[in-house]
Amino acid sequence: MKRWQFWLGVAISVFFLWFVARKLNWAEFAAALQTANYWWIIPGVAVYFLGVWVRAWRWHYLLRPIKAVPTQVMFPIVAIGYMGNNIYPARAGEILRAVVLKRRQGIPISASFATIIVERVFDGVVMLAFVFVNLAELSRLTGVSVAVGNWQLSIQDLAVWGSAAFFGALGIFLLAAMFPRPTERIVCWFNDCLTPARLRPKVQAIAIRFLEGLESLRSPLEALMIFFTSVVIWLLETGKYWFVMHAFGFEVSFFTLMLMNGVVNLATTLPAAPGYVGTFDAPGIAVLEGYGVSSGIAAGYTIVLHIALWVPITALGAYYLAREGIQWQSAIQEASASKSGES
Repeated sequence: MKRWQFWLGVAISVFFLWFVARKLNWAEFAAALQTANYWWIIPGVAVYFLGVWVRAWRWHYLLRPIKAVPTQVMFPIVAIGYMGNNIYPARAGEILRAVVLKRRQGIPISASFATIIVERVFDGVVMLAFVFVNLAELSRLTGVSVAVGNWQLSIQDLAVWGSAAFFGALGIFLLAAMFPRPTERIVCWFNDCLTPARLRPKVQAIAIRFLEGLESLRSPLEALMIFFTSVVIWLLETGKYWFVMHAFGFEVSFFTLMLMNGVVNLATTLPAAPGYVGTFDAPGIAVLEGYGVSSGIAAGYTIVLHIALWVPITALGAYYLAREGIQWQSAIQEASASKSGES
């Protein structure tokens, strides 16, 4: 909590919450919460956990060139990662699951980090695809842009810049995976030019292990399989959006919920308070309002959806973490040690 990044995230979350609260119909919001049929959350949670299982399978698939780890072993580790992302700032759950994976399977943290980054890039590409599917209709909507002074930032602008970032990163990873030897030589050259001599051997060892984590992308067929799996994961998560929608008595198309899913998850890449407070809620409410859902109902639905996404996986991940017997401070120390070189 002493780090400035934490307080920056809190400030951004407060801004987004203020943005929602200043125009919210509080009476309608309270009525929406009181009349909702919360039984619909149960099938939503079931579908969501199925998506988490597919995530575990995808990570198993990415790690196969390093070590074959069964999906049932990966599932608790993925749940721990979700819990960490939900409770700690800066997606620190990725550190937790890399540390747990090293403890249980002996996979170097730098190599597992490479696969985690690949996951995030593919997730970003799928989120952008969800936005692009609805881009033509989205351009006719109001209330889905943000004015910063005289500068108007629209969803189209975000999609273009986001595409450049995610597709650029994906292209770099694919090239690094397909041409490992030239990539290793380039990395070594940069290491020799930019790194102090005493740190070069350790940095080079970490970089090589990181490149090993990209081996699953060397085959175009395997890269396509990872992309297909990522689409399935996010369609299942959108299924949870669909189930929870029925608790609130309004109806939009599944494509609209895909768009909402894409927008809110791209927005949660911004710094925020733990649990993506505000950065999840404000964009989701704005998208629904753009499709004609009243502000009170949109806010009630989005906040309940956020809680339903947060609580079950966080509780499950906390259970698995307690079973592992890992303390957060020890996880940080192990991750820091990996930066100094792994055995």
